[in-house]
Amino acid sequence: MKDNNSITIKDIAKKAGVSQATISKILNNYTDVSQKTKERVFRIMEEAGYRPSHSARTLAQKTSKLIGVIYAGRLNADFDHPFFIEVLNAFKRTIGMHGYDLLFFSDETFQKEENFYARCLYYKVDGCIIIAGDDVQQSIDDLTKSDIPCIGVDIQLEGPKSGYVMTDNKKISQSVIDYFYLQGHRDIAYIGGTNESTVSNIRLKGFRDSIKEYGLTLNPEWVIEGDFFEKSGYEAGLALFKDVTKSPTAVFSSSDLMAFGFMRAIHELGLSIPADVSLIGCDDQLAARYVQPPLTTVRQNKEKIGRLAALMLLDFIGDRSSTARVLVEPELISRKTTAQLAP
Repeated sequence: MKDNNSITIKDIAKKAGVSQATISKILNNYTDVSQKTKERVFRIMEEAGYRPSHSARTLAQKTSKLIGVIYAGRLNADFDHPFFIEVLNAFKRTIGMHGYDLLFFSDETFQKEENFYARCLYYKVDGCIIIAGDDVQQSIDDLTKSDIPCIGVDIQLEGPKSGYVMTDNKKISQSVIDYFYLQGHRDIAYIGGTNESTVSNIRLKGFRDSIKEYGLTLNPEWVIEGDFFEKSGYEAGLALFKDVTKSPTAVFSSSDLMAFGFMRAIHELGLSIPADVSLIGCDDQLAARYVQPPLTTVRQNKEKIGRLAALMLLDFIGDRSSTARVLVEPELISRKTTAQLAP
């Protein structure tokens, strides 16, 4: 195998058993090449590590005005997750004002790996927004190392034309511990996402660091792994309060959805929020202000994240920026699920 940098269109054509002209047609999305041939050529390119230059991909064409939307890894972050829906809506509105349409990639399209890079070449997308998931596949890394502009939301992308935007997740945890501490709480539990989630790991580290900064002792049984959805919050509530005499006085749930599940568990156990336990969620979803009692939570500015993601990607596409890493400030919203401990 040649060094990846020395592989040429001629090499790909020979391996695929087609002419160089056919390769050129495929790169430029001509319609007189069969789908089967296109897929075979793109797989050969991927296996060989071949990276067409920007000029080769854009020869004889204008921009496609298409933006690829990719949900990375196992889809904890899918269409049913309110946070990402709101971010994507803001992204769509902003990118749409500049004449772009969205193209959603399905994991089932290519059975042999995801081949996101090959698919981006095939559809000639001008750039991609990549939404965080868990256990991110290798083909995401291959894509972000290419010359296709990519912007990540809640996923830290590294590459020549890649960047990301997310809430400052460490500050989320710091603000929660500060708030609980000022209310007199010293026995604080944490319900997080999986350890395969970048966001979850940052929030957990921020939680542990803040607990340590205040000189508090963290009970390891009070750190529970969830998945950002209601059921895991419900199960965490049952686990934390199976023995009320050894339970925390305050709980930080790193998503509102898990906080809603936790509230249901506490109600079923015959306990009360905030009389028996204070609770803070994260995201400030619309339902947070309508549950009873209304949920104290940390607001992520979803509109701003979506707009920034669109504008940053447009800068990449227009060669006005190469890499960008932006953290958005969180805001703690005080409602009725927290209370001052009696001295």
